[in-house]
Amino acid sequence: MSRPMKKILVTGSAGQIGSELVMVLREKYGNDSVIAGTNRTSPSQRIVDSGPVEVCNITNKEQLYSTVDKYDIDTIYNMAAILSGVGEQKPLLAWDVNMNGFHNVLECAREKELVRIMNPSSIAAFGPETPRNNTPQETVLKPRTMYGVTKVAGELLGDYYFRKFDVDVRGVRYPGIISSETPPGGGTTDYAVAIYYEAIRNKKYECFVREDTVLPMMYMPDALKGLIDLAEAPKDKLKHYCDFNLASMSFSAGDLADEIRKHIPELEVTYKPDFRQAIADSWPQSIDDSSSREEWGWAPSYDISSMTKDMIEKLSARLL
Repeated sequence: MSRPMKKILVTGSAGQIGSELVMVLREKYGNDSVIAGTNRTSPSQRIVDSGPVEVCNITNKEQLYSTVDKYDIDTIYNMAAILSGVGEQKPLLAWDVNMNGFHNVLECAREKELVRIMNPSSIAAFGPETPRNNTPQETVLKPRTMYGVTKVAGELLGDYYFRKFDVDVRGVRYPGIISSETPPGGGTTDYAVAIYYEAIRNKKYECFVREDTVLPMMYMPDALKGLIDLAEAPKDKLKHYCDFNLASMSFSAGDLADEIRKHIPELEVTYKPDFRQAIADSWPQSIDDSSSREEWGWAPSYDISSMTKDMIEKLSARLL
């Protein structure tokens, strides 16, 4: 059975997922039980105001260990990462943060016998040789980006620590994540976030992938729920550990524009593919997440219509 989590460190708490994860975890476990770890970027004011914040760069082993000791941490959600777009521009930095940093987290967990490590993977782990439709749980992993390479290596390293050292490390392969709270952060699927902001502000958007580009996506509330549900799942029910496929919805860039036009009819979208198009073309269009559904009861709550309605309501209230 799984041991309970009492003190949680969220690394990368200023990032797209980490910033929202901190608040959801604080609501669930209590403000003082969730420490927001950040590198140099300041987290949001609501994080600063609601609970502990600590400078904690995972590539700095002493800093990481010191934070774990200071707060008596037993669980780490490792959300610190360099994403795909930035990773192609700075591949050595992506390797350093995503792999050397993650290895520090694993060693900390092994040496200090922490309860659990959550380390998200991504559909970036797949590549052109991977079946693009209903991508299976067990499949070819030959990514063409440094971000993808680090995610595959991270899955394998996490599984190794699970079996070799009994470190309870788990992860999901996230699709593109769409958030109403945090702006785009350097990923290939960021067009699916930016289009909402630009639709509300300017009624026009220049998209950096083709109109017919189809990718799997997920609304942030589902992304957070999935990760937390996996963290709380009984260990003896799991057959996989660090590489659970996770799915919610798939649509093209054009489909998303059409859905937004139901709310903002005057939206004009042009398409000007850049280097991220090749990355998108190497990723799946839809995901088979039956292992997640069977082993820990995964089920998403949002589709493109309910997500778009919620996104526009929340962003309009904040931006207009």
